[in-house]
Amino acid sequence: MASYSILVVEDEHTLLRLLEYRLSKQYDVRTAANGEEALDKIAERLPDLIISDIMMPRMDGFALQAALQERKETRAIPFIFLTAKADEQSRLKGMRTGVDDYITKPFDIEQLLTRVERLLERANLYQTQLDARIGEDFSKRLMPKSLPQAPGYRTFFHNHPREHGGGDLFDWTEAEPGVYFITIGDVMGKGLQAKFYAFSFLAYMRSILHAMLKTTHSPAELMTRVNQVLMEDPPMEETFASLLLMRWEPQENRITYTNAGHCRPLLVTREETKVVTYSDLVLGLNPHAQFKDTTIEMPPHSALVTYTDGLVEQQMRSGEMLGEPGLMKVLSEAFDQPKPVEWMLEEVLNNSIQPEFQDDILVFWLERLQKVDERPSGPRWFSPFLDVTDIHR
Repeated sequence: MASYSILVVEDEHTLLRLLEYRLSKQYDVRTAANGEEALDKIAERLPDLIISDIMMPRMDGFALQAALQERKETRAIPFIFLTAKADEQSRLKGMRTGVDDYITKPFDIEQLLTRVERLLERANLYQTQLDARIGEDFSKRLMPKSLPQAPGYRTFFHNHPREHGGGDLFDWTEAEPGVYFITIGDVMGKGLQAKFYAFSFLAYMRSILHAMLKTTHSPAELMTRVNQVLMEDPPMEETFASLLLMRWEPQENRITYTNAGHCRPLLVTREETKVVTYSDLVLGLNPHAQFKDTTIEMPPHSALVTYTDGLVEQQMRSGEMLGEPGLMKVLSEAFDQPKPVEWMLEEVLNNSIQPEFQDDILVFWLERLQKVDERPSGPRWFSPFLDVTDIHR
């Protein structure tokens, strides 16, 4: 629990040192002799919990607590009143102003430690639940509600965020009738911070695509502009992202793409699985980075599979990660399955150390059918994994 910070506010020097000594064995402890000193310490760094006397010179505990209630960023800090006044009126006043606990001197130090621990556990649980709700909201906004459709093609999409999730993102837009731009990326980092930056990054992508598609159809030119914006905007200057941007022309059976350090796509047929090799520098590292367009033709009965790195970093029973070669092998085996992505993920888990994925998983499967008039069989499907968005069109 050393990561928790506690501010002790007490004008009695001996008691202050005693509390500091006992609490510092478990927590990061700072001290103040009155409310004014406490506000200065809080302005420097917010504590996770405050223990305060009531009767103090210059600013008493009630005034300190009232000042904290006026500020949004300090209003929710757990607060314990520690006082020699045992009358009911003072206790009720403290409770009405939002105090979490009220301990009367003399007190048992072990009792105080127990109450501190419980308050911190409660605050941590609340923050965890809040983070989960925010992370779930971000996850939904970073993923599509539908997939592009074209005659002679079928698509599968799978997203499985790990806990609060990280920075995986996927998006598509129809630039003109029958021409689609598809974005798949990964903003570096874990948890809510990565989610926030991924959400901001996706907003940049959408605005840049909307503005530039009027003058260019080159994924490389779009990627260059995205990188420049990322490097020039101060709030995003410490953000690094891998990104795969593809222009899909189903009538021409053609995909033109540029890759900024993202996992390399895989082209799967019944006979073999090949790596689509070209890749440039990760976004956010060099304002002068150059990006290149590469075009591939989709042969009949083939699939282009794109994904994020959580899949290839899955630990297998062999003691090694799945890796690109392992993924290529299982994709070849999944190719003729009615639900190839679902089958592939189940096969990976069957051979993993853990029965679940250890990181965010995102997979997009774009398959050209044998004939233009061929139709995918089977209903819309959902993976058996929890917290999964799966779409089949």
